[in-house]
Amino acid sequence: MRSIKSRVLLASAASLLVVSACNPDQTAKSAAPAAKETAVATVNGIAINKSRVDMIVKQGASAGQADTPEARKSIIEQLTMQTLVAEAAVKKGLDKLPEVTEQIDVIRQSVLANAYVQDFLKSNPVTDEMLKAEYDRIKASITGSEYKARHILVETDTEAREIIAKLRKDAGSFAKLAMEKSRDAGSKAAGGELGWFDVSRMVPEFSSAVSKLEKGTFTQEPVKTQYGYHVILLEDSRPIEAPPFEEVKPDLAQQVQQQNLKKQLDDLKAKAKIETVEAPAAAAK
Repeated sequence: MRSIKSRVLLASAASLLVVSACNPDQTAKSAAPAAKETAVATVNGIAINKSRVDMIVKQGASAGQADTPEARKSIIEQLTMQTLVAEAAVKKGLDKLPEVTEQIDVIRQSVLANAYVQDFLKSNPVTDEMLKAEYDRIKASITGSEYKARHILVETDTEAREIIAKLRKDAGSFAKLAMEKSRDAGSKAAGGELGWFDVSRMVPEFSSAVSKLEKGTFTQEPVKTQYGYHVILLEDSRPIEAPPFEEVKPDLAQQVQQQNLKKQLDDLKAKAKIETVEAPAAAAK
């Protein structure tokens, strides 16, 4: 049912705002910590707070990194050195350089944009009613059939016609001939078995030939595609059905969430005054 599920869980058309989570290097450049927080280290009187370490650990956990005493110790050591070097940079006035202030502003905007997105998702949870409505909408749009077939792929038209001639004498030898003659390594060992599939997954010539066959019949002429020449046997067909609601519910939730977010971002853009000018030419090397 994978092909059916892929149709129900259509990839969201939302081109969502891409925001970068602040990494440890960026984190050290952020504003001074709030008062009364627990410090895990200080560097020339500048506190490195436990909340900052916790944030980096949380970001690492989303990437599969374990939260261990050793990992925390390493993070504290990195933040300590980073704070020390950043302090030295400020003393040299590097924080006033145009390229540095530009980078800091980009990081700030990225963090704020990400915070806005997270706040919107938290404030606008997806309800079961929304999910059911989306499921019913997609389910109603599903039409057509899926097919169960076998095929034999050969290199030339002559080879395909020889196989068809043998099948006309003994239609039951299809699987045996596929194992002997087919060039499709993926289905050869299974006697040319392709399983159930939606014709949209296949190249047009193959799809057209399959959809014209009756159950239990094979193609009487070779089917030429970009891969070679096919002889196709249709074993069965059935209407495409949507998978159960509970099976696709988690993916639907993500899809609806993305759709809601895209609508919100599109609304922000529509209300904004945006003037785009031509990008400057690349700097000469």
